[in-house]
This record gives sequence, C-alpha cells and structure tokens, in this order.
Amino acid sequence: MHWNSVGDFFAMGGYALYVWGSFGACLVLMVVEPLLARKRLTEVRDTLARERLADELDHQSGTS
Repeated sequence: MHWNSVGDFFAMGGYALYVWGSFGACLVLMVVEPLLARKRLTEVRDTLARERLADELDHQSGTS
C-alpha cells in the first residue's frame, strides 16, 4: 500500500478506526498485564508469609 501523505497513512485507506483501535488496545494490554502480574505476585507472597507465620505460631504454641 502506498500513501501520498501522512494524512493518508493515518487514515489507513478508510480502516483507521480499526487499525489504530487495535494498536491502542494492544498497547493498553501490554502495559496493564505486567502491572496486574506484579500485583498478583505481591498478593501471593503476602499470603504465603502470613501462612508461614501462622504455622510458626501454631507450632510454637503446640510445643510449649
């Protein structure tokens, strides 16, 4: 496909909304996904730390 101007490029032959909307959605997902993964990792680590502490306290109170 050949474009005669920058405006033609951004118009994408009449499919600009689909093309740029797809790029926008992909960009949003590529930014949001690592943030959500980091949040989930933090939650899992916190849960495991709480469970470990609860097990240690339970073990200590059981042997005393």
